Amino acid sequence: MKNSAPWQFVGLLGLACGIALIAVACSSPTASPSLSTPANTPAPIAQITPTPTERWMELLMRMPYPYTTPLPPPTPSVLDGIYAKFEDREGTPVPCRRCPDYAPERGIWRLSLEKGVFRVFYQFWNWTSVGSYTVSGDRITFFNDPNCYEDVGIYTWKLEDGTLTFKVIADDCAIALRAKNFTMRPWLSCQPPNREAAITDHWLKSPGCYEP
Repeated sequence: MKNSAPWQFVGLLGLACGIALIAVACSSPTASPSLSTPANTPAPIAQITPTPTERWMELLMRMPYPYTTPLPPPTPSVLDGIYAKFEDREGTPVPCRRCPDYAPERGIWRLSLEKGVFRVFYQFWNWTSVGSYTVSGDRITFFNDPNCYEDVGIYTWKLEDGTLTFKVIADDCAIALRAKNFTMRPWLSCQPPNREAAITDHWLKSPGCYEP
């Protein structure tokens, strides 16, 4: 019995060490995946797409770049204002990664003419363009368009009873799609034609005149 004492001591010491290791492992916050904290995992960043209203307001702040022609002086013209139209072509446009510029697809289009700057907005795709224009008599010239910065579009215009119409003289922009878009349908003014119309809110206007 005297010879068995050391072995009993070693056995008890081993048992104590095992219990201690188990206690440490259980108390460790990383010992088990179930004890991990979800709050430490970064949340994915959501991709934010601007609304049509936000896109339109952003467009109104943009200015053209003088790609080939200096910017005209910021002088008002008789055409200054916001115009809109609704293309009612058959079929619903399909979102695409690289749609043809100025393709006159179905939906609301908006045109802003302001002191030598033209801005175009297509609501369905949130598509925009901005460039320069000048007016001389019954002619209007568009240039500095980022979609066709080397092309110049020349049109005649007519504004009557709040309806703006264009007739193309020459415009190769976007394989002539800009000319087709601008001339396919009249643009209705979003400004009342007179004081009475402004008070009564009764005049012919496009659905695109309302906030998108």
